[in-house]
Amino acid sequence: MSFMKRDINTIAIVRLSALGDIVNTALVLQFIHQHYPNAKIEWVTEALFAPLLQNHPLISKVHSINLKKLKKEKKLSLLKETISHLRSLGNFDIIMDMQGLLKSAIVARLLGKNTHGFDKNSSREALSSLFYKTNSFVPYEENIVKRNCFLVSDALGFEINDAMILNKKPIFPITNQYNFSKDKKNIAFVIGASWESKKYPKELVTKVCNELRENCFLIWGNEAEREEAAFIAEHSAFASLAPKLSLDALVSYISQMDLLIGNDTGPTHMAWAQNVPSITLLGPTTSRMIYETPKNIGIKSPSKVNILKIDKNDFSIKEIAPLTIVQKAKELLKNGI
Repeated sequence: MSFMKRDINTIAIVRLSALGDIVNTALVLQFIHQHYPNAKIEWVTEALFAPLLQNHPLISKVHSINLKKLKKEKKLSLLKETISHLRSLGNFDIIMDMQGLLKSAIVARLLGKNTHGFDKNSSREALSSLFYKTNSFVPYEENIVKRNCFLVSDALGFEINDAMILNKKPIFPITNQYNFSKDKKNIAFVIGASWESKKYPKELVTKVCNELRENCFLIWGNEAEREEAAFIAEHSAFASLAPKLSLDALVSYISQMDLLIGNDTGPTHMAWAQNVPSITLLGPTTSRMIYETPKNIGIKSPSKVNILKIDKNDFSIKEIAPLTIVQKAKELLKNGI
């Protein structure tokens, strides 16, 4: 593979959602900075996720939009305001749509003409490719982190290889400090997920906590998850609820853990982002969604998954034995990696 270095001074990244995808996309910032140290990088995202990126040292500006509000209210004035805002952000040498959806492609095109994204055979929504000036072919089935890295490297003219990804620096800055006990290992559990079928049952999480016998902190993001966390804490003397955390505080909290165990969801991906050992539990999805390393592993349920047609009624995650998780957790904690 050959790359042609480009004359780039201003870069726009479009990645609107979701949390895990934004985490996996933010990896590319450090590689862009290595090759274009003087380039200004701006990021367009949904307002909900802007706080995660706001203080990133490699991002010049974060621009937030509220497409969910726009979709809900359907106000012409709000649409005109959003379009005007995007068109006013300035001139960019390149605009990279990292999402590959029709909505993100339109956002990218409103920023300017120099757009780059996935081609029609690589995107979740093939029509998105019509809005790009240039594009890249990356099989949709490819690992999501590698897809992001190839799109950027192909657009900007440099290589990102596995060694670079494995040796990455922590992706996000740490803004808060927490005082955790040193008498036992500190393990975070991410118990929530966007779909019920991606969630490891609370009764089985309880068994894992009781078998590990370490300090287990249950991360929750809404009232329903808080109630599940309370159930686990009630049935395990080793489990307690994490505090309610903002996105930047969540990064800092996870960064100071010895291990994180969680479902295939944004906060779980933060452990990999921060170089913290992790175990991702996979039911209706596959390890395509994570970048496995010696200290960041996935445990997949027995079900077969068609990544092009995810079955949200695949509840096979409950078939992952608690003792399998405990064994892997102990290995990671023992190795201290």
